[in-house]
Amino acid sequence: MNLIFLGAPGAGKGTQAEIVCDKLNIPTISTGNIIREALKNGTELGLKAKSFIESGKLVPDEVVIDIIKERLAQDDCKEGFILDGFPRTVVQAEALDRMGINIDKVIDIEVSDADIEKRLTGRRVCSVCGSSYHLEYKKPAVDGICNKCGGALVQRKDDAPETVRERLAIYHEQTEPLKAYYEEKGKLFIVEGQEEVADTTALTFKALEA
Repeated sequence: MNLIFLGAPGAGKGTQAEIVCDKLNIPTISTGNIIREALKNGTELGLKAKSFIESGKLVPDEVVIDIIKERLAQDDCKEGFILDGFPRTVVQAEALDRMGINIDKVIDIEVSDADIEKRLTGRRVCSVCGSSYHLEYKKPAVDGICNKCGGALVQRKDDAPETVRERLAIYHEQTEPLKAYYEEKGKLFIVEGQEEVADTTALTFKALEA
């Protein structure tokens, strides 16, 4: 089964993709991970991507698409795959179609912007060991101090309110139009994200079985 997982930053699509990947025994393909792997291995496409990354620019669609195409040609994708983080735009989705890649279902994990802001801006990580906490859902025993190593808990730059709002705005502008694109093809299945991961997972598998 060839799947795409959509969802705003913080909606939990990555977690759902990993759970489904383990259950169906198919690889999860994350654009970010592929680019990092290509950079590490020094492949031709990796070197192309590196030149953009080092100059602080986004890797252009044509390079990302070539990297995805190369990855999907590998043997472990023959029985299916999950795309997480690609396509990000309708242009990329159209390119995927032109590659002749058939997508069976597109799972969109829906969470309101207000809930996403609460989830992300409340996250804190240990500055020493990297353990993760939340001001509401996973509080440390002592405020601001890591339970494991006693390190100070900090808010990542990505989780600052202004950054979260900016990421959500980009998602709504560039990625959300994919919902209409795949709905028109009859491939879109919406899953309402729940507070408990297990509840969202149950709805995800229900959508996969539909």
